[in-house]
Amino acid sequence: MTTQPLTAGIDHVGLTVRDLGLTRDFFVECLQWTQVGERPAYPAAFVSDGHVMVTLWQASDPATCVAFDRKTNVGLHHLALRVASEAAFNEVFARVSNWPGVKVEFAPENLGSGPKRHTMVYEPGGIRIEFDFDPRTQAGD
Repeated sequence: MTTQPLTAGIDHVGLTVRDLGLTRDFFVECLQWTQVGERPAYPAAFVSDGHVMVTLWQASDPATCVAFDRKTNVGLHHLALRVASEAAFNEVFARVSNWPGVKVEFAPENLGSGPKRHTMVYEPGGIRIEFDFDPRTQAGD
């Protein structure tokens, strides 16, 4: 029997969203991700930052879908995305905080006593997203 993990990281994350177009545009236009596929009949869009893929699935009835609640719903609490540099972290916050329909939960702050920093937002479709930057693992180190 092996004592090594039987898995090797995340292949993709699948999220059901209220408005596929709004959420896809947030990832592609605001965060500059790439749409790597779609399934119009479902409908779904597949987006990637080159490190992880997120599958966005349109809720079947957006008018009656249950809004996200991290404290009462089983499942997703938030999606955490790593940012590679302090400059990129600052740019991400500037872009997302000014993006139409984004709700900022809190501006960049230390995570605990630091030095890691993070911010939390709700993208226009309601998914809670955390962006974090750790200077101890900055790209190039």
